[in-house]
Amino acid sequence: MTEPATISPSIIETLYEDALLLADEARVTFDYDDAVGCGAPDEATTRVAISCEALRTTTRMMHAIAWLLNQRAYFAGEITEFQLRRHGRLPPPQPVSDAEQRALLPDYIRDLVDRSVAFYARIERLDRAWRDRFELRPAAVHRLRERLGYAFAAR
Repeated sequence: MTEPATISPSIIETLYEDALLLADEARVTFDYDDAVGCGAPDEATTRVAISCEALRTTTRMMHAIAWLLNQRAYFAGEITEFQLRRHGRLPPPQPVSDAEQRALLPDYIRDLVDRSVAFYARIERLDRAWRDRFELRPAAVHRLRERLGYAFAAR
């Protein structure tokens, strides 16, 4: 069985570029939608739904970008691994959209939201895999206790 791939500077740089493009697309999309207006029968409710999704999407992307910036700082030697582990945590994902509100969104906004959720999930998987390297597994703790028990019993 091979070792899982580690996070490399090239992976982080590629993801960072993707995050910037997606965040910029979100900014343009939500700015454009505010300027144009919805034209929907229940325009006020639709505007609220779009505003909620704009907030969720931009927050999601800013958390991802902040995580990527911490990774870049680590690879550039600006922060230590300890600092990265301590301060570079990825916040939990944003709450899932309400189905009724989601139905009010135009297709292009739903697509953008879905892509931002998928992007955040990729970042979450990388973060989880990286953090798993530092967590003690219960089996390892039990083996260590057994070894300590044998060492002290042998005296």
